[in-house]
Amino acid sequence: MKMESRLAQIGTQCDPATGAVSFPIYQATAFRHPRLGQSTGFDYSRTKNPTRAVLEEAAAELESGDAGFACSSGMAALQTVFALFAQGDHLLVSLDLYGGTYRLLERVMSRFGVGATYVDTNDLEALERECRPNTKAVLIETPTNPLMMVTDLKAVSRWAKSRGILVIVDNTLLTPFFQRPIELGADIVVHSATKYLGGHNDVLAGLIVTKGKELSERMAFLHNSIGAVLNPQDSWLLMRGMKTLALRMERHEYNATRIAEFLLEHPMVEQVYYPALKHHPGHDIQKRQSSGNTGIFSFRMTDARYVAPILQHIRLISFAESLGGVESLMTYPAVQTHADIPEEIRRRIGVDERLLRLSVGIEHVDDLIEDLRRAFDRARQEIEGGTIHVGPAQAGCAR
Repeated sequence: MKMESRLAQIGTQCDPATGAVSFPIYQATAFRHPRLGQSTGFDYSRTKNPTRAVLEEAAAELESGDAGFACSSGMAALQTVFALFAQGDHLLVSLDLYGGTYRLLERVMSRFGVGATYVDTNDLEALERECRPNTKAVLIETPTNPLMMVTDLKAVSRWAKSRGILVIVDNTLLTPFFQRPIELGADIVVHSATKYLGGHNDVLAGLIVTKGKELSERMAFLHNSIGAVLNPQDSWLLMRGMKTLALRMERHEYNATRIAEFLLEHPMVEQVYYPALKHHPGHDIQKRQSSGNTGIFSFRMTDARYVAPILQHIRLISFAESLGGVESLMTYPAVQTHADIPEEIRRRIGVDERLLRLSVGIEHVDDLIEDLRRAFDRARQEIEGGTIHVGPAQAGCAR
């Protein structure tokens, strides 16, 4: 069955008692036992809930894994995965990394003796050079957020397998509709399901998918023990969002490509980071291992002074954090999503005061381009006219 059909049919044939096409929300936290020593398969909602179970089975199937685990957020999913590791363990991690993941590693996991080294995961020599006897896993974002660096998952998985190292892939930006890392050799896939999978900026969720019986059993134990599970209402909302994933991702990709091409030619833009563009260094790898491109990309302005007025004058596009929803959002990574990464590291990888990130929604692309064109024109006029603006860092941006 094609991916589009599998997505649309999530939960439609899972309630034989009523035949409900939309799987019910089982709000119960406790379930009656038929008799001593017997169970319906549901005992306590933290361990297993009927609504969450349908979502988890769908996630595992879509990602070609053996088991799925729905968590209360993307960070909860990562924390559950990181609980696989013990004091003295070492991880290799993508260099250009979401700030929240960096914060979790450096300010939480480090206190428990789990170390991390940040490398370009597409550089096998760098991975080999930084690999240690106690290296247990490599954590890959591909493409990365916000600079859209692409990793050859097959090549890294082969390298890791030869050394007994787990491969963990954050597949948030491409989703299983465009990329399935387990089919390319990964052991674990994680998602901030808040983003494209949910798709409507109205549900906070995370997903984990594992491959292999032993690893799946270990993850099930951690998922239940830590308890950062997704509640039934949000499980239902996430399933509802996933039903339209194929349609949304196709529109996100189309709109993002058109806008990236527009910005690439704009005189106020120095560089556009989007793997769909042929000049992108990861374009060929992305084309080989994925069937499409995400709806998010970043671009660097020629002058940092343009940033504040652009963020003030966009109208259809919202100045807001997050990504992957039907509404277009623009973010200033240096003071929002990546504020927890030290400035020296941010600047070295390119997350500087001239970088903007755009999560392209499903609005009409002509309207989005016109919104950007108008905001850019106003910014240029005001800078040339000497108008002073409060910078984004002073505007109360969330971390």
